[in-house]
Amino acid sequence: MEKWSLMAIAALLGLTIRWTVSLGSYSGAGKPPLYGDYEAQRHWQEVTYNLPVKQWYFNTSDNNLQYWGLDYPPLTAYHSLLCAYVAKLINPSWIALHTSRGHESQPHKLFMRATVLVADLLIYIPAVILYCCYLRETSTKKKIATALCILLYPGLILIDYGHFQYNSVSLGFALWGVLCLSCDLNLLGSVAFCLAINYKQMELYHSLPFFCYLLGKCFKKGLMGKGLLLLIKLGSIVVVSFAVCWLPFCSEVEQILQVLRRLFPVDRGLFEDKVANIWCTLSVLIKIKTVLSSQTQFKLSFALTFLSLLPCCIKLTLQPSLKGFKYALVSCALSFFLFSFQVHEKSILLVSIPVCLVINEIPFMSTWFLLVSTFSMLPLLLKDGLLLSYIVTTLAFFTVCIASFSIFEKTSEDDLQLKTFSSSLRRYIPWFRTFPNLMKSAFLVSITLMGILTLMSATLDPPKKLPDLFPLAVSAVSCLHFLFFLLYFNVITIWELRDSRNQKKSN
Repeated sequence: MEKWSLMAIAALLGLTIRWTVSLGSYSGAGKPPLYGDYEAQRHWQEVTYNLPVKQWYFNTSDNNLQYWGLDYPPLTAYHSLLCAYVAKLINPSWIALHTSRGHESQPHKLFMRATVLVADLLIYIPAVILYCCYLRETSTKKKIATALCILLYPGLILIDYGHFQYNSVSLGFALWGVLCLSCDLNLLGSVAFCLAINYKQMELYHSLPFFCYLLGKCFKKGLMGKGLLLLIKLGSIVVVSFAVCWLPFCSEVEQILQVLRRLFPVDRGLFEDKVANIWCTLSVLIKIKTVLSSQTQFKLSFALTFLSLLPCCIKLTLQPSLKGFKYALVSCALSFFLFSFQVHEKSILLVSIPVCLVINEIPFMSTWFLLVSTFSMLPLLLKDGLLLSYIVTTLAFFTVCIASFSIFEKTSEDDLQLKTFSSSLRRYIPWFRTFPNLMKSAFLVSITLMGILTLMSATLDPPKKLPDLFPLAVSAVSCLHFLFFLLYFNVITIWELRDSRNQKKSN
């Protein structure tokens, strides 16, 4: 009973922080003619309520796709429609066709913020709490600490409750998928993840770990017996889930193709804004968009993404384990973020939430990554007027992580889960050591650098000849961090099973 009371307190604290952030500014506030993501979400309510389904993704006189055209999968559209029905009951002018464009008012802001909070309460927060409650070989105190840290992760709060989006819906569905697989409910987990993909296509970042883990379980059971039956069940449930979500669009082939064109707009280019991935960082030195054709850019990004995530996917398929699955979620999502085509800065959330899931196992590295991931979105947050919210939520999260996990005491080879890897490496490089003090020093240098760049970005005007100096500096520094984390998570993903085997033998 005490555990649930403390979990409730953690949830209430998370909700309080969320609602406090929501009182601030949002994307595109008072900035016509396009405004920002807040207006995009409102506009989708307008479109889905006033137009027939067959026009939602098509350019018409009533649906100008250049003005925040719907570019997310069907579940997002259905969610917008549901919100629109509620908005209609409160104030029909909020979703009136054409005349509601750019609508801004305090009551409407309250309504929009409330829709995010309700989605969180129904999907994301219950998934977080149940996931933490079902953590194995973990004390009650640690479970509550883990839940609190996940719920206070500033990146998701700032984007959903500051900038304004519904990332917690797709991430919540994905988390339900992880939770179900943790409880060996493979079919339910597959349904949950299908819902995640059909809410936001960026959940494809997590698709390979789900696929490889479940396929590996089928192999383990034997493809001539129970494994084959499980594979058929999984395939069937995925097909049915997608069919149900896409049913209103299946009347014509052109409908399906148009939705797909909207979901995967290849013509938008390799990256947008100052995203902290390899392509944006390299573009400082080499104008990739100018030097390479769009087709070459696409092929190159596909090849690098595929090669970078291949090792952990092979490992997970051949040796499926829940621990390896969670690490693979991090590694694969980070590979997609760093190397794939058409990446947004907010996509780092798809890496951050899986990192949150292992914060109780590797608190030092997880906390470090989560701080960097939030910092990587600094240019966007400054643009939205969320500097104060960024500073306060980041400091609160950092403080809770230090108090909950004593992260500076978790830098040994064991704590970083590098003992087996280091031992193997020392066979060939006898002098190799992972120095705890070195890790702490690197962390402090990293934090200091992020603090300096935050201060400079917020207070100084860039040189006229280099207007993007600070955003590019933030992106480059974050990208270098992410490359380091990609190497680290790949190492522990590939070596974790061998490590666990050694532990079993020693026991």
